[in-house]
Amino acid sequence: MTVTAKKPAPQQATKDLFDEFDDSVCLEKTEAGDVKQHIDKALKPALKAAQGKSLRICILGYRSHPYGGGQGIYIKYLSKALVDAGHQVDVISGQPYPHVDERVNLIKMPSMNLFETGLGSIRLKNLFSYADMFEWVSKLTGGFAEPYCFGYRVERYLKKHGSQYDLIHDNQSLSFGMLKIQKRQPLVTTLHHPITSDLDIALNACDKWWERVLIRRWHSFLKMQEKVVQQLDHVVTVSERSQVDIAEAFKIEEQGIKLIYNGINVDEFSPRADIQRNPMRLMATASADQPLKGLRYLLEAYASLLEDFPALELLVVGKPKAGGDTEKLLKTLAIKDKVQFVTGISTEAMVDYYAEASIAVIPSVYEGFGLPAGEAMACEVPVVSTRGGALPEVVGDAGILVPIKDSAAIAAAVKELLRDPAKAQALGKQGRERIVETFCWNVAAETFTHYYHKVIADHANS
Repeated sequence: MTVTAKKPAPQQATKDLFDEFDDSVCLEKTEAGDVKQHIDKALKPALKAAQGKSLRICILGYRSHPYGGGQGIYIKYLSKALVDAGHQVDVISGQPYPHVDERVNLIKMPSMNLFETGLGSIRLKNLFSYADMFEWVSKLTGGFAEPYCFGYRVERYLKKHGSQYDLIHDNQSLSFGMLKIQKRQPLVTTLHHPITSDLDIALNACDKWWERVLIRRWHSFLKMQEKVVQQLDHVVTVSERSQVDIAEAFKIEEQGIKLIYNGINVDEFSPRADIQRNPMRLMATASADQPLKGLRYLLEAYASLLEDFPALELLVVGKPKAGGDTEKLLKTLAIKDKVQFVTGISTEAMVDYYAEASIAVIPSVYEGFGLPAGEAMACEVPVVSTRGGALPEVVGDAGILVPIKDSAAIAAAVKELLRDPAKAQALGKQGRERIVETFCWNVAAETFTHYYHKVIADHANS
């Protein structure tokens, strides 16, 4: 019996090797393991040769907020690092759109963007669009259809234009459209953490039955995500904690999930020698009304700290919802006029704020990685962080770790550093060193490059 391998289209080095393989390799054994062993052996020289080849990569993001969201930050810095590594990168994103390097081509995939425009923004032209109407009706009934509709739109786009790319990299849309794309060309999917964690935390945070109904309805897209994840060939995640949680949540093998840590741009996020720290300034980056981010526990800790440190300030990068739980809590704790919220700021402004802060607090109940912790550490700010999700992997011994949902523990850790400036300064320097040595986008881009070539070869051989 003669078994020959298929020819891959995108990479010339891989293609050339398969041409030779077609002409010269004849396998006499029929066992699947023997066939795979021969093919893998033949592919190794092609993979090695291909490592130096520039790839044409398309990164997808269903929404990529440039300031208040890890997905937008991930796309911004990964795409830049891949361009730095010599690749050609396009980003296709739904609204809100990311900020990307000038060398990255941003292709805007408009949506209804109903979370900003509202249900009243529907127009006559939307009635003739399946995706627009699906998105609008879903929002009307309390659902969240952005991932599904983005997948539908981008799959149709790539059906026409996908041949110009060697590989597609989806950033957690996990939509049915990705399965159609995967059949046509190599696809890698980053899954930062299972959204089932968000659902569980949100349900635990509310005590009214009707709120639970609304939360479950909004998270109904999880059924789609579970079906899609189980059929994806190449899944990447950003931490060991997420690797375990994703496998458990979506009932897939942990070994089949590739771990590639996020990076921190240590050139942008760095100490500012020209800015003096405010010894009485705390800082946090947290979506104000998401229970997952645990801001309420920091606010409670801050209120108690004011008894011993009445001049203590708290700056939060985030925006509370008008009339939401955060605003109500601020009034209850009588600290509404003491807490400063900023939003929509540039990276440069963010770094300046870090330079002014004496301590950064990460109160999250769960983090798939923990970019705010890494960014603060890169800026040499001492960190007090919960043990939520992957935060211990990022912080290590370069900060103070406390239990989740524990206001008293946060307050105690902050108090310790306020009373011991020398320790705070030492932790700040240690944190910077840890991020520079361990979490770097250049390393992530190099790891992804090797992984991309393997995925391309696997797709060609499928």
